[in-house]
Parts: sequence; structure tokens; C-alpha cells
Amino acid sequence: MLHWMKRIGWITCGVAIIAVCVNLFLGPHTIAAGGITGLAIILERLFTVDRSIIVLASNALILVCTFLFLGKEVFFNTVIGATLLPVFLRITPQHMLLTDTMLSMVAGSILFGIAVSILYANHASSGGTAVPPLIFKKYFNLNTSIGLFLSDGAVVLLSLIVFSLDSFFYAIFSILITAITMSYIESGMNKKKMVYIISNEHQSIKQDILTKIGRGVTLVPIIGAYGRRETHMLMVTLESREYQTLLTIVDEYDKEAFMITDTVSDVHGRGFTYESGSV
Repeated sequence: MLHWMKRIGWITCGVAIIAVCVNLFLGPHTIAAGGITGLAIILERLFTVDRSIIVLASNALILVCTFLFLGKEVFFNTVIGATLLPVFLRITPQHMLLTDTMLSMVAGSILFGIAVSILYANHASSGGTAVPPLIFKKYFNLNTSIGLFLSDGAVVLLSLIVFSLDSFFYAIFSILITAITMSYIESGMNKKKMVYIISNEHQSIKQDILTKIGRGVTLVPIIGAYGRRETHMLMVTLESREYQTLLTIVDEYDKEAFMITDTVSDVHGRGFTYESGSV
């Protein structure tokens, strides 16, 4: 019960942010940045029908697809988001918070990306074109940020017909910013360092990594191509903030040590995704 209450709270938060983005940042500047909300902005201009009603009707159709392709759990989570979004769109005032169109577009797009990422992290969506990326992810292993970018293309093209050329390009930039924000949240916020170390003092370096940094170390047997000498290479994964400590340790024992450092976007396992001692 506590798990479901927490999830519903996050879904509600994500949907509320989307409503704020649409009514305070994007909608007042006629920026139809894809999605069912972007389509609602366009149809509202064409048929003078309140955008909350358009979203409600469209989400009813989307819910059927969610049940068929994504299963019951995502369906029930989507029901919550799809039902709440029209409500929040209705109660959130339609007001131009920022008069500068570019600034409003950037702020709204970043917030929109954060909101959708919150929903996706809870296996939910607000309905609309937020659902197809989940289907693409499940069946084609396509990144959700790319899926969202593709599914919003038709809406942006429609905005070119209804609104001005300026609004069209603002919508494109908005989608790009949203996709970048989502991509960064999904992978960029969890970057780690993976370091390979070749040194004659690998035993001493290994011991200090275990005790001073508290990270596990893998010993990889290697053979030098030139001298055919067998030795070991150290492989260690650590937080970015721990990297400088590692450099100090290696430099203390062997200033000529050969190191290769790579930045990895995600690490799962003991010591990273749940608490543990040294690996």
C-alpha cells in the first residue's frame, strides 16, 4: 500500500508539472511541442474547444492501446495520469508567465522533460503520445527519448499549417530540449568512472583502493605484446568524486603507471544500486 501511495504521488506530481508547462509556458506562446497536449493546443485554436476536453477524449483511445500492448500495471498507472491530466489542465490558469517566447520555451521544455521522466520512472504516462515511446521501448528496445521525438513529429508538422513558421521552429526546439533533458535524466545523472591500471605496483595500488576508497577491484591477467611479460591489470569502477583519490593513490606508488579512464552512463550492482561493503 505504501509503495502504491508513493507511486501515485510521483505520478500526480509529474502530471501537475505537465499541466503547468502547457498552460503557463508553451500554450500562451502557441508552441505545440508534440504530444497530446500540443495537439490539443492546435485543435483548440481550430475548433475553439477547451484543450482539457480534447485531452480527455484522446486519452480514452490511448488507454485501449496501453492495455493491449503494455499490460495491466502500466495501464492502471496510465489511467491515473490520463485522468488527472485533463483535471490539472482545467484547474491550472492559462496565463503567460514569461513574455519572452524563447525563455518560456526553454523553461517549459526542461520542465516537461523532467515531468515525463518522472512518469516513465514509475512505469506510467499522462497518456497521449507519451504511450507510443513505451511501446517502442518494450518491443523494439528504442530509447524513450528518441521514441517521444519520433511520435511528436506529426503534431509539430501540423503546427506549421495552423500557426506561424516561428511557432513551428519553437516547437522543434522544444522537442529537442525535452529529449535531451530526458536522456540526461535517464543516463547522464548516473555517470561513473571505469579505470584500467597497468603498473608493477598493482598489489599495493589494489590494497589502497580496497581500504581507502572502499571499491572492489578486478585483477585481469594480461600479457605485454612487446616483452611477452605476464602481469595483471586492475579494473575498478567508482564514483566521479572518487576519481581524484584514485589518481593520488596511483601516483604515490607508480608515477609511470599506464591508466585508461572511461566514463560510463550507468552501473548496477553491489556498492552502487544498493548498499554494500567492498566487492
